[in-house]
Amino acid sequence: MSTQGAELVAALSRALRAHGVPVALRSEVACAQAIAAVGASRREDLYWAGRATLIHRPEDAAAYDAAFALVLEDRVTWSAPSLPVPDSLLVEGESSADGDAHPADDDTRVLRHSAVEQLRHVDLATCSTAERDQLHRAISALRVGVATRRSRRRRPAARGDELDLRRTVHAAIATGGEPLRIHHRAPTERPRRLVLLLDVSGSMEPYARALVRFAHAAVTSRGAGRVEAFTLGTRLTRITRALATRDPDEALARTGADVEDWSGGTRLGDALREFVDRWGARGMARGAVVVVVSDGWDRGDPDVVAEAMARLHRVAHQVVWVNPLSAVPGYEPLARGMAAALPHVDAFVPGASLSDLEHLARLLATLADVSPASRTAVA
Repeated sequence: MSTQGAELVAALSRALRAHGVPVALRSEVACAQAIAAVGASRREDLYWAGRATLIHRPEDAAAYDAAFALVLEDRVTWSAPSLPVPDSLLVEGESSADGDAHPADDDTRVLRHSAVEQLRHVDLATCSTAERDQLHRAISALRVGVATRRSRRRRPAARGDELDLRRTVHAAIATGGEPLRIHHRAPTERPRRLVLLLDVSGSMEPYARALVRFAHAAVTSRGAGRVEAFTLGTRLTRITRALATRDPDEALARTGADVEDWSGGTRLGDALREFVDRWGARGMARGAVVVVVSDGWDRGDPDVVAEAMARLHRVAHQVVWVNPLSAVPGYEPLARGMAAALPHVDAFVPGASLSDLEHLARLLATLADVSPASRTAVA
């Protein structure tokens, strides 16, 4: 990318921040890549390259127009309706505003961003009702990865370190006892159980419904019996059966009916201890991937949280803590419950946006590659 393009991206970002619009570093990188793709010769291409990458909320469009005009030293406001719409962006059966077809320029590359793309990195707590509904539908469509483990069962393999003596001898019978072909076998892999512990207390209200939809997506992706889900609040509630339906809206309604402490207080330590005593230590969490989704606020004794998490960490394959607040720049785990739990966590990840939940869905498939002996807490 040219120096002029890089300076333009930096100037646009500074102007947007001056208008109160936050611009993440990843958005600046995406803008630079977009300008490099479409070129910097046409004003219209520059406008849409920046608008598609630097802002993610419809209400920020006016601020972007002002920033763009300021940077290019032109006070004329650029607005979307005044620009022609390329045919490649029109849905079948639609036409442009002036009713004429606009032939696509072979040298012009079109940037296409759907509403969900623009909302992918937006904090769920800041979304409007309509935006949250769009994100909920996208979360329900996620495919949650499956972590695996080696099984004691063996399967035939073309190559391997383990000799399959039975098949080798059986094949040698047909050749007069001469083992002309050596057979091997290898261990099979089985999916690990996934256990989700979802905080539905008052402080987690902006995220609770999205997290239940994520749990339902995990059940749908992996099948019944491989995912267990509980809610944490003033008590522990098992919601696995409520999620056993194909309809995400029905699953959310059934969960709301079962959970009596929704948006209530927080007894995080007591709920975690009850899970370990009643379910986890008896087998549900043994060798499983356990995901705790909570902001770490707890009204109880933090020592109870530390003890319960230590016991859970000893029996689980991996413990992942998802905290929506960790996506905030400058976040530090100062809440007593969070500080007590963090030493017993293998991965500490954000969970405030659709992008964060997509990352979590992919992460859960890679945890089988990490041996318990080399566990490391990720901040």
